[in-house]
Amino acid sequence: MSVMLSVHLPLLASAPNGIQKLRGLILELAVRGKLVPQDPNDEPASELLRLVAKERARLEVEGVCKKSKCVPPASADEQPFTLRDGWKWARLDSVAPLPIADGDWIESKDQDVNGNVRLVQLADVGVGEFKNKSARFVNDETFSRLNCTEIVPGDILVARLPNPIGRACIFPGLDQKAITVVDVAILRPMKGTCSDYFVLAINAKPFREQVESYGKGATRFRVSTGHLKTIALPIPPLAEQHRIVAKVDELMTLCDRLEAEQMDTATAHARLVETLLGTLTQSTDATDLAANWQRLAGHFDALFTTEASIGALKQTVLQLAVMGKLVPQDSNDEPANELLKQIADERARLETDGICKKSKLMPPIGEDEQPFDVPESWAWERIGNYAIQTDYGLSEKTFPATEGVPVLKMGDIQAGNVILGGQKAIPVTTEGLPYLFLERYDLLYNRTNSAELVGKTGIFRGPAQQYSFASYLIRIRCANGLVSPCFLNFVMNSPMFRETEIVPHLKQQCGQANVNGTILRNMRIPVPPAAEQHRIVAKVDEMMALCDNLKADLASARQHQAKLSDTLIESALEAA
Repeated sequence: MSVMLSVHLPLLASAPNGIQKLRGLILELAVRGKLVPQDPNDEPASELLRLVAKERARLEVEGVCKKSKCVPPASADEQPFTLRDGWKWARLDSVAPLPIADGDWIESKDQDVNGNVRLVQLADVGVGEFKNKSARFVNDETFSRLNCTEIVPGDILVARLPNPIGRACIFPGLDQKAITVVDVAILRPMKGTCSDYFVLAINAKPFREQVESYGKGATRFRVSTGHLKTIALPIPPLAEQHRIVAKVDELMTLCDRLEAEQMDTATAHARLVETLLGTLTQSTDATDLAANWQRLAGHFDALFTTEASIGALKQTVLQLAVMGKLVPQDSNDEPANELLKQIADERARLETDGICKKSKLMPPIGEDEQPFDVPESWAWERIGNYAIQTDYGLSEKTFPATEGVPVLKMGDIQAGNVILGGQKAIPVTTEGLPYLFLERYDLLYNRTNSAELVGKTGIFRGPAQQYSFASYLIRIRCANGLVSPCFLNFVMNSPMFRETEIVPHLKQQCGQANVNGTILRNMRIPVPPAAEQHRIVAKVDEMMALCDNLKADLASARQHQAKLSDTLIESALEAA
């Protein structure tokens, strides 16, 4: 590796995907002859390839393998770069005495869980590493009937499907016989050659790019074995191959160490952030929080250097908001109990006027049911009593259209917001409309999804009476003239709410989790006075903007770092 690259190794390793890029660079330098010095006394690669060709001719004469069609050497146009003296380009099929073989076509009916012949699959083939993941077998009878090709220790396995396509590893051998599936090709190097070099050369970028240029199939991107045979591989003298492999092993070990150090650093950083953010949530009130925040603010540049840490900061802000610690209380605010009476009166009026459906009153929350203490002017209430109405959405099948009523689905709820655009539609005459049209600042709660996503909630800020929503969403409509729906949205997206109101009620059904409308109406929320709700929303918006700025700065710094690392890599490849 060049001296310049060695000096800048820490910078390259710390760049986005830096270790991965560094591993790729090591392989590319290796196959370009730039990783170890050449020795003019080495026997040239042409002699090695001559011996391989001689061995293949012998095997063909003896009938061990069929006579193969003569393939011309790689032309200048097919050679990705100029080779060092003593090196030679060779097609992959010419580096071993036996032609590259396909794996076996094994159907499900041919498999036997009690069989003693292991079926090696794509998942077993890693980049330079045999993964040993498969748990599928065939029996001896099937092995003989299908005339399967047994793989032996030292065989090189090449994946004809992603990810990534063309990856290769050496088969180390197992306790039983083994064969491969059809999408794993087999290359059996000649004894005395350096199989490890072939593997690293196949996994290097120049070979991978050739493989990808041959990839076929709209749904299954694959390379044929016929095309694999023709791909050009840079072959150094045998002695240099061994020196290259030793150097690659040394540098990959260095990468492993850098990666481990990064993981240790990342773990320590995450613990530090967690501890310091914990001091914020432990603040006794807004005044104490302000002092703790000030101490933390001086170290933002060092603390919030990852997306995860910025995400943790956002979650902490929401937690502080719903605990009544983000802004100071004002003794002149009308207490939350009065606000709840006004909400009940407003709901009764709307039900009497037929504007919303009559709802069942939820039971009060006892002191022993309150998840945590809130300020004296606050109260605990259930969503069913706090909201004016909660409604399931439409089950009508949607269709792509430029006209009709767009229907919002669970994927449209992202990070507390409802994303508009690209929705499918239903006819405006659909039963349930216009009652199920959305109004501005309605909340949409996702009642059915994967366990980690069920319960996500977003606020609708689009035009009124133009959008509706699907049946696995629940609309929550507040008395917007009395309360801030944005505050309720913050509550429902806070860590506290998820921990106490969502997770205990998760029910798995066919791979999906469901927390339904009845449970939703019983969920507990802290309620501040109306005036304080608006102050909290303003403060949260201010602090979320700060987090977004931190995230933008981080993205910019990473982009700059990535460009710099790419420049270093290009310089290393261009260096003599």
